[in-house]
Amino acid sequence: MQVQFDIEKTRKLVRSRKRWDVAFAIFGIFGLMIGVLTFVILFAEMAMLGFERLGWNFFTSFPSRNAENAGILSAWVGSLSVMFVTAVTAVPLGVSAGVYLEVYARKNWITDIIEINVTNLAGVPSIVYGLLALGVFVYAFGFGQSVLSAGLTLALMILPIVIVATRESIRAIPQHIHEGAYGLGATRWQVTCDHLVPYSMPGILTGVIIGLSRAIGETAPVITIGALTFIAFLPESPITISFPFINFDWLTSAFTVMPIQMFNWTSRPQIEFQLNAAAAGFILIVMTLMMNALAIWLRYRLRKNIKW
Repeated sequence: MQVQFDIEKTRKLVRSRKRWDVAFAIFGIFGLMIGVLTFVILFAEMAMLGFERLGWNFFTSFPSRNAENAGILSAWVGSLSVMFVTAVTAVPLGVSAGVYLEVYARKNWITDIIEINVTNLAGVPSIVYGLLALGVFVYAFGFGQSVLSAGLTLALMILPIVIVATRESIRAIPQHIHEGAYGLGATRWQVTCDHLVPYSMPGILTGVIIGLSRAIGETAPVITIGALTFIAFLPESPITISFPFINFDWLTSAFTVMPIQMFNWTSRPQIEFQLNAAAAGFILIVMTLMMNALAIWLRYRLRKNIKW
């Protein structure tokens, strides 16, 4: 009788837990659909409002006081320039720091403090990075209100994301990979270069692209360091026809980016400028979605080629 009672009690407990599982799943799906539907509705509304402005002239024209002639040429060129500086700065530093902390650094109180601060920095509001960059890059280092200052600011902002993604990707590698490589006489450098970094590359690239996707839509840091709201010229070309064929003057050029241009247009009362802002927002969202899709594709391709 006691055994039968225990079995019945266990069945009731299992049924109760299953009901809670179903309820939690329904609640999770409901919350997910609220977010997804909200995004879809806003995205569709933005696309419908800005569709009539989407065209070749919109991409190849400078901002103008005449809404019909205004475009985003300086904004998207500025965004690409800033993101190039951000990627060139944040990716090598972030990956190197993540590899060092996970593979080479000794486990003591110093590394514990570093790890805690890196994790906390990933959640710091972006305006704080803008204020820090204003004091350090703009005034202390004398870079001014330039593409270089903006790129370094956004690189500083996404650096914790890249470090955390690198460390988590390395931790996900099975331990037998480490042990097998060391057992065959490989050095720590060989294990890192030939095994850990290649195997963790899908996760690292995913973290990098997600970080860049966040950076491309940031407004507060670039406003803080002095991005222009109206600019009718482009930075100098990085490639020249004379030796050494590379020009770095574009790094010190004034700039604007897509979010700033949208802010400028939305602050105007005319409905035509609102349509321009909707079109620019649609393009910015498409760029972000493409970057995230690229991250998913790269992760799938790289993981498919990895053989544990």
